[in-house]
Amino acid sequence: MNDETINEMIIKCPACGIEGVAKSIMKQLEIPHFGEVMETTIQCPSCGFKHSDIIALEQNDPAKYVLEINKNTLSVRVVRSQSATVIIPEIGVKVEPGPKSEGYVTNVEGVLTRFESAVKRALNLFEDEESQKNAKNTLAQIRELIKGNSTATLIILDPFGQSNVISESVEVLEIPEEELHDLKTGFSYIE
Repeated sequence: MNDETINEMIIKCPACGIEGVAKSIMKQLEIPHFGEVMETTIQCPSCGFKHSDIIALEQNDPAKYVLEINKNTLSVRVVRSQSATVIIPEIGVKVEPGPKSEGYVTNVEGVLTRFESAVKRALNLFEDEESQKNAKNTLAQIRELIKGNSTATLIILDPFGQSNVISESVEVLEIPEEELHDLKTGFSYIE
């Protein structure tokens, strides 16, 4: 991976508002099998705020990535752009992009731990019996996948084709026009 720091500066922290403490770093990277990206990081030593994002600098054709999650694919590299939807249909989990959506580079296990964290947060938010039961069931299924004891399907839908799953086992498909039309991108448009 070849990287070059393009911009590094001290800025006002977007979280605590203290002037001249947060460090902002932007790097341009070439990621194999993916292309040019801009990695941005903001860290504030005063309040602990941290925000990272990966922004694709190239636009490709819309793509749907389908991979079976099993004990042999947990280490498969996953690049998720800020505009991609991530779904594991067998356990009913889905993350759609929003205005604060971030791109990331991880592996399949990392995607699962992100879902695990989200379900744990939901457990704390919803107190009714049915929501608790559903969340605990989903959490148990995610944990079985992380242990490699079960299988499911990882689907990444990217309207800008900026995501990637780097494996010979991945199936890369076109997204049908009607499905593409309904995908969220995380971007706001003013008409």
